[in-house]
Amino acid sequence: MSDMRRDNINNTRYDIPPELEGQVAITTLDKIYNWGRRSSLWPIMFGLACCAIEMICTAASRYDFARFGMEIMRPSPRQSDLMIVAGTVTKKMVPQIVRLYNQMPEPKYVVAMGACASGGGPFKEGYNVVSGIDNYIPVDVYIPGCPPTPQALIHGLITLQRLIDTQSIKRVRWYGKDPIPEIPVPVLGPDLMDPRQYELMREVAARRKAELEAAEAVSAGSVEA
Repeated sequence: MSDMRRDNINNTRYDIPPELEGQVAITTLDKIYNWGRRSSLWPIMFGLACCAIEMICTAASRYDFARFGMEIMRPSPRQSDLMIVAGTVTKKMVPQIVRLYNQMPEPKYVVAMGACASGGGPFKEGYNVVSGIDNYIPVDVYIPGCPPTPQALIHGLITLQRLIDTQSIKRVRWYGKDPIPEIPVPVLGPDLMDPRQYELMREVAARRKAELEAAEAVSAGSVEA
């Protein structure tokens, strides 16, 4: 009960007698639901590049984000509700990240840790790096830095907790009437192809083909003349 008082879970519109303050809490369903989720976030245990070293440091004894109820890093996406994208996101890695995200149960959250995960970082113009993981999966919190310090990651996780505090059971997507569709897994070929853009690719290819055929017809007419 002391944790509940510390997290301000009581509804202040109702007074609790002093002799019952340690045994009774008057709250709302949203508050108790959000308090339970924010205090038991389980990150999926994977890292991509140098930001993962800072994430490991944050979980170790000096910074110890177990203080916030986040110490249980799960090796299985089916037991996780937080994905920390820590490091450079290459085109080869995106299909695996999207597949892991789809396997995580709702409610789930994503933190883009560092400049690379947020927007490509110093490798933004590279041929093998995507310009931000938010092009493929939804991101809830962005943490700047290259790499961010453990303090910055803790601040980002606290920001995520504050975001969870504002949610309502009536409005969250995972309790809606319509099922939440899975995100199509990108296809890695000569380049990374997003299945959600297949129609646009077909339109561009058809237009380009028509332009080439028209140019060839004009060229052939010029030769005959």
